[in-house]
Amino acid sequence: YGISLASTGNFKAAEEMLKTIHNTSYKSEYCFLSWLARCYVMNGTPEKAWELYLGTKNVDESYQLLDLIANDCYQMGHFLHAAKAFNILEKVDSDSDIWEGKRGACIGAFQKIVVAKEWDNNFRFASHEKDLKEIISMLKSTDNPQSEFIVRSIWTWSKDNGLHIISNTPTHQ
Repeated sequence: YGISLASTGNFKAAEEMLKTIHNTSYKSEYCFLSWLARCYVMNGTPEKAWELYLGTKNVDESYQLLDLIANDCYQMGHFLHAAKAFNILEKVDSDSDIWEGKRGACIGAFQKIVVAKEWDNNFRFASHEKDLKEIISMLKSTDNPQSEFIVRSIWTWSKDNGLHIISNTPTHQ
């Protein structure tokens, strides 16, 4: 019943129903995990979907679950989790679509921080510093030349706004 609810877009009720399942063999099946992960993402708790991924043991299923998390998180604007998922996918598959997803997710995560600074009078860099460092780290793990331009843009904005997130300047100037 939970999967039926989720497939009709009623993710809140679906999550509640899926969490009532106690059969451990069913709870370890990809179908169950993927729908529960989708419910978590659609309900605004992508970190729970990430935890499901971390707990998967089957390599093929973990890749599929990661792909689902990456795309659903991107769709819902959970860009940091999308970027983390695309980053891992990129290590396994160098498909240009994965890079484009990762690039968009990293830029989206950065944009959320910029917007928060502009609109939140109580904005604190400390709460976003870790995320900026993680975004930069993911971008630097890519061989694509576009990544350096994005890193340089993040670094410049951070420096211009009084946050020194990395101790040295970008590689290329």
